[in-house]
Amino acid sequence: MPSPLDQKYEAVLAALSGPGGRIVIDQDEQGRSFVANFPQTLPMFFGMFAQLYGPNDFVISGDERLTYAEFDALSTKAAQGLVAMGIEKGDRVGIAMRNCTAWVVAYAAIAKAGGVATLINGWWRHEELAHAIELTEPKAVICDHPRARLIEKLGTDTKVVDADIDQPITQALADLMGADEGTALPEVQPEDDATILFTSGSTGKAKGALSTHRQVVQGAYIYVVSLMTLRGILESEGNPVPEQMRALVSVPLFHVTGQTPVMLTSYVINRALVLMPKWDVELAMQLIQDEKVTVFTGVPTMALELMAHPKKDEYDLSSLGDINSGGAPRPAAHLKRQKDDLPGTRSIQGYGLTETNAVGCGNIWDNYLAKPTSTGAPQKPFVKVAILDDEGNHLPAGQTGEVAIQAPATIKGYFRDPEATAEAYTDDHYFRTGDVGYLDEEDYLFIVDRKKSIIIRGGENIASAEVEQALYEHPAVVECVVLPRKNERLGEVPIAVVLCKGECTPHDLEAHCASKLAAFKVPEEFIMADAPLPRLGTGKIDRVTLQKQYGE
Repeated sequence: MPSPLDQKYEAVLAALSGPGGRIVIDQDEQGRSFVANFPQTLPMFFGMFAQLYGPNDFVISGDERLTYAEFDALSTKAAQGLVAMGIEKGDRVGIAMRNCTAWVVAYAAIAKAGGVATLINGWWRHEELAHAIELTEPKAVICDHPRARLIEKLGTDTKVVDADIDQPITQALADLMGADEGTALPEVQPEDDATILFTSGSTGKAKGALSTHRQVVQGAYIYVVSLMTLRGILESEGNPVPEQMRALVSVPLFHVTGQTPVMLTSYVINRALVLMPKWDVELAMQLIQDEKVTVFTGVPTMALELMAHPKKDEYDLSSLGDINSGGAPRPAAHLKRQKDDLPGTRSIQGYGLTETNAVGCGNIWDNYLAKPTSTGAPQKPFVKVAILDDEGNHLPAGQTGEVAIQAPATIKGYFRDPEATAEAYTDDHYFRTGDVGYLDEEDYLFIVDRKKSIIIRGGENIASAEVEQALYEHPAVVECVVLPRKNERLGEVPIAVVLCKGECTPHDLEAHCASKLAAFKVPEEFIMADAPLPRLGTGKIDRVTLQKQYGE
C-alpha cells in the first residue's frame, strides 16, 4: 500500500499536471511521458527563464554575483565569441575547469553557439585527458590555468581558451567577449547534439555519453516536476518555501549530478547557485549561514562531515531544508543521526546515471526513513524501471535481475561507439544500467550488486579495469586485481592485490598509480601477494575469493 507521503505526492502531482495545471505532459513516439510546455532546447531554456527571473541572483561565487539577466547576456556574448572564433553547429567544445562562474557561463555559451558541451573531468591526469580529447576531438577547450597547461602538453590541434577564473567573469572569458554584437547565432533544434559527459565502463576507458538538447532539458524538467510537487506538499502542510532558494554547489559541475539536478534544475525554479571551488566542510557551513542556503546536494561523505563537525553549533544552519545525496547509499544510522544533529532538515536519496541525465528513482523524506536501503521509486510519470533476466525478459516484483530504465532523458548513445550503444538498449527502449536489483510491491527499487566491475568511492565511479591496466604498466607487476572495500565515510574504496617480481613496495606502486590516474582512483591499500593469484576454471582471476579474503 502506498505510504501517506506517496499518496500526497500523487494528489499534488495530479493537480500540477491535470487540466489547468502548470505542467503539460505529453507522450513521444516511443510512448514516454515528457514535459511539453517548457523549452525543448538549451538556448531557449536559458532565454525563457532569464526573462522570468531577470533581476534575481543566479550565480554566487565568492564576491561575484550574476543575476539571471546578467548571466543570460554574458553567455550570449561569449557564444558570439565562440562563433567568431570559428565554432560551428555540432562542433565539440570542452570545458575543463573547477567550479566557478566561468564554468556556468561557458556551458550556456557553448549551447547557444550550437556547440556540443564536452564536460571534461577536472581531476583527470595526462592519460585520461588524452583519451577524452582523442575520442571527442573538440575544436576548442575552455580551461582554467592548470587544465590549460595539461591540454597544451598533449600537443593536439585543439584550441585552448585559457580563462583566469580568479578574475571577474568579463576578464576571465576576455578571449570570448570581443565579438561584434551583431554576430549571428545558429538556430538549434531539439534533436541536435547538446552535451557529452564521460562515464567509466567496465573496460576502464571513458565513454562519451552523448545527449540531444531535448534529452538534457527533459532531465532537468523531470527534477523540476518532482520539486514542484514536494513544494506543493510543504505548502499544503503550512510550511512555506522561500521565494528564492539557494543551492550549495559542492559537487563538480562536470558530473551529471552537478549539471542536471543542481545547475539546470536550479535555473528553472529560481534557485541561486552558491559555488564552492572544492569541498570544505567549514566553508560549507559558513556559506549556508551567510547565503541562507536552502538545499545541499552531495555524496554521503559530505552530509556526514556536516553533521559531525565539532564547530557545527557555531554556525546558523537553520535555513537548510533538504539534504540530497546520490552516488552511494547513506547508512540508515546517518539518517537517524541527521534528525538530531540537523533538526528541521529532510533527506532525499537519488538514483540515476550519466546515461540517464541523472534521472531514475528518488527516496524522499519519511519514505527514506521507512526504507533506508532503497533508492526509491521511479520519478513519476516520466521514468519506468524494469528488472530484466539474462534474456531481457521483464521480471515481477521481488525477483532480482538487471535494472533497466526508460525515460525521455536517456542518452542518444555513446559517442563514436555504436556497438556499446546497441548493447546498452533493449528493443523496448530501456537502458541497461549494469546494476542488479529488485522492485518491491510498492515499486521501490533496491540495488543489491553491480554486474560491472565498478567501485563507487564517495560518489566517484572507478573502473577496476582501468586501475589494473595502470598497475600492469609497472615493470614489476606480474598479476593484479582491484577490488572494493567497504568504508564508513566514502562508501567504498579501491584496494589492490598485487603479485610482483623483484623488489617492489606498496609505496612504489602508489607513486606509479598517482602518476597515471586521478587521485581518487589510486588504491587505498596495496596487498603484496607471495603466490600467484587464484584463478577460475576459465583462467580468469577469481575475484569472488579475493573479495572475501581481502575486500570484506
